[in-house]
Amino acid sequence: MAKSSFPEKFLWGGAIAANQIEGAWNEDGKGMSIADLFSYDPESDTSQLHVSNMTKAQVLEALHDDQKYYPKRHGIDFYHSYPQDLKYLKEMGFKTFRLSINWARIFPKGDELQPNEAGLAFYDRLLDEVIANGMEPIVTMLHYEIPVNITLNYGGFHNRHVIDLFVQYGKTLLERFGEKVKYWIVINQINLFQIEPFNSTGICIDQVENMQEALYQAIHNQMVASAQIVKAARKLNKQLKIGTMLADLTAYPENSAPENNVLALQHNRMSYYMTDVQFRGKYPGYILRYFAEKQYTITQTEADEELLAEYTMDFLAISYYFSQMVSTEKNGADRFAASPNPYLKANPWGWAIDPKGLYHCISHYWDRYEKPIMIAENGLGMYDKLENETVKDDYRIDYLRKHIQQLEECVKDGVDVFAYCAWGPIDLVSASSQEMEKRYGFVYVDYDNFGKGTGKRYKKESFDWYKKVIATNGAKI
Repeated sequence: MAKSSFPEKFLWGGAIAANQIEGAWNEDGKGMSIADLFSYDPESDTSQLHVSNMTKAQVLEALHDDQKYYPKRHGIDFYHSYPQDLKYLKEMGFKTFRLSINWARIFPKGDELQPNEAGLAFYDRLLDEVIANGMEPIVTMLHYEIPVNITLNYGGFHNRHVIDLFVQYGKTLLERFGEKVKYWIVINQINLFQIEPFNSTGICIDQVENMQEALYQAIHNQMVASAQIVKAARKLNKQLKIGTMLADLTAYPENSAPENNVLALQHNRMSYYMTDVQFRGKYPGYILRYFAEKQYTITQTEADEELLAEYTMDFLAISYYFSQMVSTEKNGADRFAASPNPYLKANPWGWAIDPKGLYHCISHYWDRYEKPIMIAENGLGMYDKLENETVKDDYRIDYLRKHIQQLEECVKDGVDVFAYCAWGPIDLVSASSQEMEKRYGFVYVDYDNFGKGTGKRYKKESFDWYKKVIATNGAKI
């Protein structure tokens, strides 16, 4: 039998987000979060990563609309079905389960003086069930679940006062669940503010004069809040581990032309700068130059500088789905633009399938920081066909197998990787397209894009495959 290179106590598992799975959007005192504002539009172009901009009027319209279908208000009813759903994960042998806590379930408006006890009690029950099923919980504090009130009355994270509100929420979680949860991710995919500006920061495009400047200020405020949460965690329990998370956006240069290599460097740095701050403790010169050239004024106090320098993060979480390519000919000098790679095939949503890209990006992060790394998300969204109470998803097995093989190459290089979380182990609502039919799971859930169906769960063929991967610690894939 082949010997696995993965550490003996490697954490195999999966990841979900509260807003994509729980439902129960108006139960037990929960407030509205910004994820609840996105309706399903069958006419939308799902082949592109969407930009989540909203105006204040659009927010108010969605709040009062009773005509459209809002999938994330319903999810797959995990709020009620979690005991049964977790049993599927236990059967696969999951060692870990990454979940998020919905801010609007704990502080419905985000600015209350006292938390909602019913919300805390739900997560107590959920975490207890996760642990009882043999899984190490990994908890994300903010996964696109900003209370709508924070947007409407504070203007999102651009408002410095929101730092205090978010830190109050974070401290509440640490104090309530710190004995149950060792690993915490403060903010999901902190670098996605260019693709997901509203989801990431809660800022409406008509609430600020310069949206780009406001976004960088909001990310600064998020990093300051994260440092304050690290400080609180270390004071509370030195065994707690607090991490930051990137959505990998690493781009290759189109060819060996020097200008394309420089553009790829600059493109990649636009994600690195946040982890440079959060691991090295200060803003790197290249991003300060960028701010100056763009004439962006980012307010940073002396206290901010001291916090960021002293309270750096413990680990790096990465979501990896695809790689990108850049070219000055195709993308100009735009550091955020990217082009399809002609050497790679893509899924129906245009996400290029590139297992070697996982090895490439993880190696860069390790060489840059030498901090423990977890794969917080990795998976293949596809249109699955249920036949004879199962799904023949060999395409998903092939995708995951090749990515895990590349992750093992990182381990052989000496990279400290401690967890692998397949995204959406049970089918859930897509973050970007609001579709239920963009499926990632090992377990099929019988709902369509409008929430119609029985809700019944079925094991896909990938279910037994991943079960063997876990049982052999990655040796049999």
